[in-house]
Amino acid sequence: MNNQQQKWLFLIVLSLVWGSSFILMKKALIGLTPIQVGALRMLITAAFLLFVGFKSLKRIEKRHWKYVAYTAVLGTFFPVFLFAFAVSKIDSSIPAILNSLTPFNTFIFGALVFGFTFKRKQFYGVLIGLAGTLILILKGAELNPNQNYWYAILILIASIGYAFNVNMIKKYLDDLDALAITTGNFLLLIIPAFVVLIFSGFFSTFEVTTETTSALGYITILAVVGTGIAKVLFNKMVHLSSPVFAASVTYLIPAVAVMWGIIDGEKLSLIQLLAGGIILFGVWLVNKAR
Repeated sequence: MNNQQQKWLFLIVLSLVWGSSFILMKKALIGLTPIQVGALRMLITAAFLLFVGFKSLKRIEKRHWKYVAYTAVLGTFFPVFLFAFAVSKIDSSIPAILNSLTPFNTFIFGALVFGFTFKRKQFYGVLIGLAGTLILILKGAELNPNQNYWYAILILIASIGYAFNVNMIKKYLDDLDALAITTGNFLLLIIPAFVVLIFSGFFSTFEVTTETTSALGYITILAVVGTGIAKVLFNKMVHLSSPVFAASVTYLIPAVAVMWGIIDGEKLSLIQLLAGGIILFGVWLVNKAR
């Protein structure tokens, strides 16, 4: 399988995995607080990655660690908590839709901060995808008038963090393999995540019930598959493609998240399906302008 085929395969797999992450967060929040969901997600992921990727840490040189730390904070630590809080207040499909702003931010900050150049067609592709995202947001607001859309700001902040993360990986960590980057990220997050979990009251208030047991099960799936394995695949995709293409996975995530939302009783309209088609066209245009 050549690089072109691999990056599209990664894009499809990640859209399925991350699109399912929002419903898993929603279910986990039934038995746990947003802070606990975020902290446990990082700790379980760290345990999994250190088990399968501990040897890869020796490939991280001294010059890499600064950027491994930056990407850990901007691409994982803060977004994990921001998304958990947003999903606790907004239907799970809405944060997935708002996360589609990531490619737009990747394009803007990549050009302004990191000095990357992009083709005009890529810019048009980003705008088309963004237009589809706005249609989804506006229609979602119409179907769910009682949602607290102030929490959408949290997703915007997270998408900016993701934008810096993907640009840093491409510019400063391109010579480091995906497993080493991801394992290094979570090694650095163990202590901060554990401190947060302590102050969340988890160890003093947690009780074994049907809800909390189910929540831990959802968090484990989310951590191992939706964070650990998916992060490795994503970092590999960044190496194989451009930062904007890699971030375009967030254009496909809403389709999967909305499907899960329908299964869970959330609403979807024909206009939202049309918006999904517009988003897919934007992704195709971004990739075509290599």
